[in-house]
Amino acid sequence: MKEKKLEDIKIVAPLMFCTFFVAISGIVYQLIIGGISSYLLGNSIYQFSITIGLFMTSMGLGSLVSKYIEVNLMGKFMMIETLLGLVGGISGFLLFYSYALSDIYLVVMYGLILVIGSLTGLELPLLTRIIEKYEDLKITLANVFSVDYIGGLIGSILFPIILLPNFGFIQSSYIMGILNLVVAAIVYIKYHKRLNLSKTIGMILTFVIIILIIGITNVKDTESYIEQKLYQDKVIYSEQTKYQKIVVTKKKDDIRLFLNGNIQFSSHDEYRYHESLVHPAMSLAKSKSRVLILGGGDGLAVRELLKYPTIEMIDLVDLDQRMTDLAQKLDYLVELNQNSLQNEKVSIYNQDAYQYLEESSKKYDVVIVDLPDPNDESLNKLYTSNFYHLIYDHLGDKGVVVVQSTSPYFATKSFWMIHHTIKSSGFYTLPYHTYLASFGDWGFNLGTKGFRFNPLELKVEVATKFLTTKQVASLFKFGQDILEVKEEVGVNTLTRPRLIREYNRAWEDY
Repeated sequence: MKEKKLEDIKIVAPLMFCTFFVAISGIVYQLIIGGISSYLLGNSIYQFSITIGLFMTSMGLGSLVSKYIEVNLMGKFMMIETLLGLVGGISGFLLFYSYALSDIYLVVMYGLILVIGSLTGLELPLLTRIIEKYEDLKITLANVFSVDYIGGLIGSILFPIILLPNFGFIQSSYIMGILNLVVAAIVYIKYHKRLNLSKTIGMILTFVIIILIIGITNVKDTESYIEQKLYQDKVIYSEQTKYQKIVVTKKKDDIRLFLNGNIQFSSHDEYRYHESLVHPAMSLAKSKSRVLILGGGDGLAVRELLKYPTIEMIDLVDLDQRMTDLAQKLDYLVELNQNSLQNEKVSIYNQDAYQYLEESSKKYDVVIVDLPDPNDESLNKLYTSNFYHLIYDHLGDKGVVVVQSTSPYFATKSFWMIHHTIKSSGFYTLPYHTYLASFGDWGFNLGTKGFRFNPLELKVEVATKFLTTKQVASLFKFGQDILEVKEEVGVNTLTRPRLIREYNRAWEDY
């Protein structure tokens, strides 16, 4: 009896390891598809909700189909793992390729979710039935599901912390595909003699492994090719960081920075944006010695601030250290920002802006909010009344804040919602805008604490390429088509993130 029990354990143990690896790959495939769709299409809550919902439904279908598999369970399980390894392994490549070179991205995305989800749904019932032959059903179910849940947890931690920042989407999918093939290989090596598994299955497995190895060894070339198709100009720098995809392109003398596929600036006209962002606020400030920049990791806003001799201290808070490092090391960016981040007056804090404001006790004369548009949940909180209340508390009695506020032309309701949200936090707030060739009409909101102002009072006191004292008041005039919308647009808060929906709705056709 003891010998039989020991033999059963030797049979079951490798299958439990397989369950663990299967669970890891299943959750990571969902994160890869949801992450790529969020990156390419925006609106991350929607993309992940659709991905997870459809994936779970597909798993249910796979589980339902599993009851019709009655013979050669081990061989069928091995073939499912092989097919899952192939489809899941190339899923990252297929998604990017379909987006860059065709108009069928959604078809490919839904198709991959359906196939991968169904195959994943087949795995667990088959494993349970195989293990049940050697263990009591009650013990089998408890062990299989506990290992599956733990594997899901490990996969959900592995993806954002290790896989995505170190390997990116495409290589991560190849790695998960190979993991499925490892499971199939374990089954074949361990059990092919006992169960008389066909050599054909082993040959198919070997062939698929070779395909994925070829894919993973050529992933850099693949990524370069796809990225070049995604961007009009030559990609001169590309990096997937812990937080975002950074891409720098070059066409003749035009340098462009993209974060998660969204343009941040063009060197041809960035000065128009940064002069409009910085100098109206600095003109209003009663004191110009202590300035906080939230975002602005490219160093271009800092460049404009350093034109003021009264500046004593600039604190720059940008979440991604790789971005601020790049702005100090990449020659193209250093030339544009005039090596501003190396200035002794500048202190860099690589942390979340919201967290910084919650933890810091510093007071500032001016706060400049130069953050990306609110196209996901992590950015939305930086456009809420809660966030602006924190800024209010960090300003001196006559402090000034300026916020980049997306386009009043392309996203009119979003622009005015940001305006009302800032206003609701206690600031006297006036909106303004400027035109950029690379962005179109772009908007800002200027807020003051403890005093009101007239745009005619603003003066540009430093050297500029675009903005003048005579011109600055005109930035506060709006055409009839982008005047404040008459209907109530509401205020954006942490508990009611209205801005994301409004923003994504406005930009979906552009």
